[in-house]
Amino acid sequence: QVQVVESGGGLVQPGGSLGLSCVASGSIFSIAAMGWYRQAPGKQRELVATITRAGSTTYADSVKGRFTLSRDSIDMVYLQMNSLKPEDTAVYYCNCATAMGVQYWGQGTQVTVSS
Repeated sequence: QVQVVESGGGLVQPGGSLGLSCVASGSIFSIAAMGWYRQAPGKQRELVATITRAGSTTYADSVKGRFTLSRDSIDMVYLQMNSLKPEDTAVYYCNCATAMGVQYWGQGTQVTVSS
């Protein structure tokens, strides 16, 4: 089992920056990838960015060049979000995935981009 805890998020004006942290605990050596997904009202949950244990990153086209995902340790990732847009408003969820395809999710944190 893996427990996932997120922190960060909040309200920011368009063009501003925010950071999201995610810490995993429990069976952390089973984690093959960590990352962030988001879900806006009325929309499906979508990938934002992920990073594998080897350090390979994947970004959604909509955030490339604005968001940066880094892995501080085997159990911690940080998402730096710059040049935020109103369409980035969503609940952001941290995800941990094992090599067997088991998914673990955090409780979600709200990011609101509004003037």
